[in-house]
Amino acid sequence: MSSRRSSFRRREKPAFARFKDHCRHFTAFMFSNVGIILLVTFYTIGGAFIFQAIEIFEYEKLKTDKPYRFHERNASGDCLSRIWELTAENISFYDRQAYRKRVNDVLLDYQRAVVKKQLLGPDVDHQWSFSGAFLYSLTVITTIGYGNITPSSDWGKLVTILYAIIGMPLFLLYLSNIGDVLAKSFKWIYSKVCLCRICPGVAKRRIIRERRKLRQLARALQLHNMESARGSSSTSYSSTSKSTTNSSSSTGSSDYTKSSVQTSSVLDVPYSDSDSDIEREIRGSTDEITVPLTVCVFVMVSYILSGAILFGRWEDWNYLDGSYFCFISLSSIGFGDLVPGDRVITVDKDKVEVSFILCAVYLLLGMALIAMCFNLMQEQVIHNMRAIKRGFKACFRCRSS
Repeated sequence: MSSRRSSFRRREKPAFARFKDHCRHFTAFMFSNVGIILLVTFYTIGGAFIFQAIEIFEYEKLKTDKPYRFHERNASGDCLSRIWELTAENISFYDRQAYRKRVNDVLLDYQRAVVKKQLLGPDVDHQWSFSGAFLYSLTVITTIGYGNITPSSDWGKLVTILYAIIGMPLFLLYLSNIGDVLAKSFKWIYSKVCLCRICPGVAKRRIIRERRKLRQLARALQLHNMESARGSSSTSYSSTSKSTTNSSSSTGSSDYTKSSVQTSSVLDVPYSDSDSDIEREIRGSTDEITVPLTVCVFVMVSYILSGAILFGRWEDWNYLDGSYFCFISLSSIGFGDLVPGDRVITVDKDKVEVSFILCAVYLLLGMALIAMCFNLMQEQVIHNMRAIKRGFKACFRCRSS
């Protein structure tokens, strides 16, 4: 009994080895399909809290240290008073060119003040609410970059650089893994619904039609090879003498056997219409199935149009503006001329609306869906190129024969 206990103690791993195993299992889970979704979600939420805390803290600190920078300036009143003073000084309009130049400088200063106030945007408490900070974090790692929310402090800019260096590869890994999972799931759904694998009767009739087409094609190819073999044997027979009749006939027979072997490779494909073969083909693997390009384009267009309806209701956009915003966002172009506004970014720091959650989910799921469609389109293009390559080889083989 004591020997068993001692052997059990010997088999037990040390604490550091167990810690390494736990870290390895945890890392494998975090980079799995479920783990990568949780990792991206929590990384974006954590970035929202970090950016919100930094920007609000720096804003309050700057407001305490330099209060004169936050005094409201009446740019319109200053512009009008300066123009009135210039007009009063040059009441006789003795030098019209100098007067026009001075008034033009005043108007340019007024224009710069208006543009600067517009670029500063709303109040920091409104801009860096949790909704706005989360949207900023999401646009950083997805490389959309609307530009409506930007950090104004030095620490915020530095943290943005470090956050993007880690977040962008993480989001690319998310697109790769989730796009692959969605592609396999969509191929399974397409095989069950569009190819009628879920309906055995319809799938059976479709497979029987495909096999009949293959039979007709194989028979036509066999007849063509037989005719070409007979023609070559007859010409060789007429050109040779009677003494070489046996050799020519053997050559013709060998050509005929070669052609028969080539066609037999096509005819060897099982064309039996038995229920077992058909059920085996119906239940076959979905990896061999390719989704047409039209279906992929239809999925992308449908997702963009559905997003246009949602954002049109939230932001009071028309259908074209909503579609334009969804396409610019999902393609990660992000011009910034149309951005989610007051319905998505709330004034309250701690309040999160349902529309904001749906906006974030729409962007995350949509970019993964675009990656899925690109994967399926790539498989379809590769399949078509291989089919064209086989067709060219078959044409050259027929000409050489």
